[in-house]
Amino acid sequence: MQGDFNTNEVLEAILKSIDEGIHVVGTDGRTIFYNEVAANHDGLKANEVLGKPLLSVFPSLTRHSSTLLQVLQTGEPIIHKSQTYLNLHGRKIETMNTTLPIKVGEELIGAVEIAKDFTKLKVLSERLLDLEHTLITKPAIKTGTSGAFFTFKDILTENTEFRKKIEQAKKAAQADSPVLIYGESGTGKELFVQSIHNASKRKNGPFIAQNCAALPEALLESLLFGTAKGSYTGAVERGGLFELANGGTLFLDELQSMPVALQAKLLRVLEDGMVRRIGGSKSIRTDVRVMAAMNIPPSEAVKENLLRGDLYYRLNVMSYELPPLRERKEDIVILAYHFMNHFNEKFSRKVTDLSKAVRKTFIDYQWPGNVRELKHTIEFMINQTETQQLQSSDLPVSLHAVPRETPKFSEFLPLREAVRRTESQLIEKALAASEGNILKASRLLDIPRQTLQYKIQKGKK
Repeated sequence: MQGDFNTNEVLEAILKSIDEGIHVVGTDGRTIFYNEVAANHDGLKANEVLGKPLLSVFPSLTRHSSTLLQVLQTGEPIIHKSQTYLNLHGRKIETMNTTLPIKVGEELIGAVEIAKDFTKLKVLSERLLDLEHTLITKPAIKTGTSGAFFTFKDILTENTEFRKKIEQAKKAAQADSPVLIYGESGTGKELFVQSIHNASKRKNGPFIAQNCAALPEALLESLLFGTAKGSYTGAVERGGLFELANGGTLFLDELQSMPVALQAKLLRVLEDGMVRRIGGSKSIRTDVRVMAAMNIPPSEAVKENLLRGDLYYRLNVMSYELPPLRERKEDIVILAYHFMNHFNEKFSRKVTDLSKAVRKTFIDYQWPGNVRELKHTIEFMINQTETQQLQSSDLPVSLHAVPRETPKFSEFLPLREAVRRTESQLIEKALAASEGNILKASRLLDIPRQTLQYKIQKGKK
């Protein structure tokens, strides 16, 4: 049966099913294959393109600007290059292309281009950029906030190490050095960054946040640094986020997702404070404090070539690692009550307490999603419950069968060390059960308050 298949028909069927634009030209520059996805990108029909010279269908392109024609000329691939052009109907198209030569043996017989369309994404990003610029530059519609809503008062913790980091960050807020925050997803990195901004002399300046993983390289570059008129077809004079954040803070989240080539340009701005718009010839001085966040260890990112070493050392002047919630056991119940009050107000509910079983489950659970997961868990339970106290029956499925934590002691662990570990765990649970109140915790443990304080301080050394 296999011999009944036409190889060309099978290949064409495969290319048509791919969810990316595929455009193939022969050595004469005429289109020999053009799938429906590419046609939708370009706002054309396949019969308007097939068999026709490339430049007659896309008159805004030239032999120098067309990636397909460049590859035909050089025989070398072009990887992940952005392209902006007008189609036959005058519509501006933005794509990210990978263009490859097609060879039989050593003979070049054509070129194929695989394109991702991000026209709508770029238009939306530019509109958001324009809107942010309008909100910042027109006093009549200012809301009295810089874009940063949280302060250090919003960070709830009884964890000694985390409190130390907060005190250090308050001092760092008075400086202008870059800041690097590392922590697992859901640990509150942006809350921490906004708190630094609002404790600084820049608190009345703009606070602009950009996720580096959300956009293709070319679009992220134009958003950060802006564009000069004529830098590409249809380009307008537009400042980027560095100019928009002038006098304030620019927060770059998931920095390790920023392409390494773009990291070099970021480093240059950090060094001299000068920004040059894409396609522009003049440099613009900006006064921006850069804060960045990562959800993997910076040393690991450098090792994996996700983060330039020189950029890491420039940002590492002031760095803070935010602890995961599983290392802040004393904060779990405190945060649970905080979120309970929040959702009571939001949903007009009157849930006032957690059952002992729920508290125990919360303490034993590892919280891989950290504070964010706890918040969503409380939201789910408040919507689920029919009583004023959250019960085990209200827990989401993921928390129904939480294994109890047990000390993983070696068979030959010295007795003194075993006692120390057990004591430490009991203190953590007592603090969690008493919502961080040391007097209540000391009563639960049946020891004097001063003794408990001494043991907590001793355990942190």
